[in-house]
Amino acid sequence: MSELKFPTETIELPSKGLIYSEDKPLSSGTIEMKYMTAKEEDILSNQSYIQNGTVLDKLLKSLIVSKVDYNDIIVGDKNAIMIAARILGYGAEYKFEYKGKEEVVDLSTLENKPLDESLFQKGKNEFEFTLPSSGNNITFKLLTHGDENKIAQELKGLKKINKDSSPELTTRLKYMITSINGDSDGKTIREFIDQAFLARDARAFREHLTQMQPDVDLSFFPSIGTEPATLPIGISFFWPDFKLR
Repeated sequence: MSELKFPTETIELPSKGLIYSEDKPLSSGTIEMKYMTAKEEDILSNQSYIQNGTVLDKLLKSLIVSKVDYNDIIVGDKNAIMIAARILGYGAEYKFEYKGKEEVVDLSTLENKPLDESLFQKGKNEFEFTLPSSGNNITFKLLTHGDENKIAQELKGLKKINKDSSPELTTRLKYMITSINGDSDGKTIREFIDQAFLARDARAFREHLTQMQPDVDLSFFPSIGTEPATLPIGISFFWPDFKLR
């Protein structure tokens, strides 16, 4: 039987590949993806994947043709891959309900956020920031899919110990921050976040992160109102008529 050929598209990553080491295919700033087939629709309808929350990752892994480590992909680039997957599978027109009204967005018009390349050192996922209130200098990294999985597992474990505990913000900071005033010891970082990270500094850091991290601009303007909203993405993003059984 001859080898089947699938049409593919090259997708530009919001990070432009700047944070990936040059020996990684992702450093090219692009990723190759194939069009969705019946195999991927089987993934979308797999109840086990849906229930354990892995369905979208299983889908994207199946669609990526480039030989990349999925765990290396930063969250903003994964969002671009997700948008591309929807377009390649079901077209650019996306209909959804928002505040009781049907909205239609042309996904092909979504653009990557502007990237300040001066903040990036080619091949290095580490950045500097001075906390404005305390004056402490930190270095931090952008979270990858692999980091997100580790965070989810840690939060799950903490929940078993204390059902009323919800330390998601501090847990994410502990995975993101790589040094405090030049000290990269994990114990030092965790103690700083738990005991000395001022709320006003944490807020300033989050605002800086929002401005500088590569991502897709997922905002749209609803037909009612003048303020932008964030595009809702879930199972229905790929299969509008799908219902959990």
